[in-house]
Amino acid sequence: MTEPEPILCVRGLKKRFGDHIVLNGIDLDVFAGQVVVLIGSSGSGKSTLLRCLNFLEMPYAGAILFGGRALCREGAQGFDVLPERELRGVRAQMPMVFQQFNLLSHRTVLQNVIEGPTVVLGRPRAEAIAEAREALARFGLDEKQDAYPGELSGGQQQRVAIVRAVMMKPKLILFDEPTSALDPELVAGVQAAIQSLAADGMTMVIVTHEMGFARRLADRIHFMAGGRIEESGEPDAIFGSPRSARLKAFVASMIH
Repeated sequence: MTEPEPILCVRGLKKRFGDHIVLNGIDLDVFAGQVVVLIGSSGSGKSTLLRCLNFLEMPYAGAILFGGRALCREGAQGFDVLPERELRGVRAQMPMVFQQFNLLSHRTVLQNVIEGPTVVLGRPRAEAIAEAREALARFGLDEKQDAYPGELSGGQQQRVAIVRAVMMKPKLILFDEPTSALDPELVAGVQAAIQSLAADGMTMVIVTHEMGFARRLADRIHFMAGGRIEESGEPDAIFGSPRSARLKAFVASMIH
């Protein structure tokens, strides 16, 4: 029986800001239906890696394959990246949920979540509205469809952002610290929404500082340090028996 191919395959990915190398040779595989969590100290490269995966930041070396298609790679003429118009299609299949929600403040909740399906995917408006109402109800937002983002709590705004991503019928969703901007009492609702997606088999890559959440949710955890993935494993191995000195120190600092 052959091994399944990863839906996302990253090899030797590098990114720099000026002279500062932020990602220094990242290798990462994500399989369909898998929840992969990236952990590590601030400045370790987690969020930059996430932003490079769908080219909100541009790497300068390495390869990314998504669904078997090369998005960037080393070629005979140097480093090749798909044209921007094609990358827009990739972002539709691999949307990101941000720390700060990034909702359109002048649009209602319903308008925010149907924009992608109707404008980017060209789906009929009536069909998108019907599906959006179902999705909003699922995430406890059925009474908020005519509200504007400024009228919602941070937790509600983040759940709207999750619905917006789901409405694109993506192959994979990227989450960049989805609860870090929330008051503690609002975190559980967003975590429950993400866990609900995991139960559906949604493929996700999540950057988080919530270690309990990571341990409950992840199929695989990657610990990043110094722009590299230093250690990888299942949650019990990462938190219960870390091998590297850096991971041991990180886990100890997060527990105490």
